[in-house]
Amino acid sequence: MTPPEASFDKRGSKLPAVSSCPHVTVLQKRADFLSAARATRRATNGMLVQARNRHDDDPTIRVGYTCSKKIGNAVMRNRAKRRLRAVVDEVLADGAQPGWDYVLIGRPGVTIDRPFNALKNDLAYALRKLHPAP
Repeated sequence: MTPPEASFDKRGSKLPAVSSCPHVTVLQKRADFLSAARATRRATNGMLVQARNRHDDDPTIRVGYTCSKKIGNAVMRNRAKRRLRAVVDEVLADGAQPGWDYVLIGRPGVTIDRPFNALKNDLAYALRKLHPAP
């Protein structure tokens, strides 16, 4: 049996062969980050999560990561963003809504040192509060 051929989205990103959840992309434009900053926020011990509904027909979930210089030098900021990306990979599919943008902001002295399971619980908690069950 041959594997399915790779397909690409309109931005040229490779799509998974089998997708059980909406496609997740990374926010890159400053305007998208500013729009999320004006939207709903949920603070947790390990991070701040900003979320906004785009109100378009695109089911893509978009995620952005921000760590200011308050976190530390470039090495520490990159470590914090790597941890946030890993948390998103494990948790976002369960609680995120299609058509929403999420921005995760690292917190000084916490995002890097907090246990990984606690960070996962923080994101899951924030998503539950942002999207309460009907």
